[in-house]
Amino acid sequence: MGRWKLLKRQQSLGKHILVEAYDCDREKLDDLSGLQAAMQTAAEVAGATVVDVAFRKFQPYGISGVVIISESHLTIHTWPEHGYAAIDLFTCGCRAEPWKAFDYLSGFLKASRVTTMEVQRGYVETGETSEEALNQVEAAR
Repeated sequence: MGRWKLLKRQQSLGKHILVEAYDCDREKLDDLSGLQAAMQTAAEVAGATVVDVAFRKFQPYGISGVVIISESHLTIHTWPEHGYAAIDLFTCGCRAEPWKAFDYLSGFLKASRVTTMEVQRGYVETGETSEEALNQVEAAR
């Protein structure tokens, strides 16, 4: 059993949710103050701490924005002419919950079609031996 004690418990440093939001409310995708407020609210709903905000409206349409949070960031880039938004929700640690931000933003944008991908960022060893992993290895023997 000695060699199995080398198994270490791992954890990710953060969750990064990539969102493709289609068939969104086109007016909301091009409303600078409304979108900025919604992104800040999404951060708060997720339990994150807002540190700074930067949004820019482009001509003839479209917005790019970032909400910097203590736990990482939330970003959005919109194409109102296509009813599309690309959204990144990246939180570090276990306090903020990016899926809550996703739920809020999906409702706000009224997206009728959404795809997501969650990426666990920064796997690191905790230094602890995973008792569950050891038990699974032993059971498989």
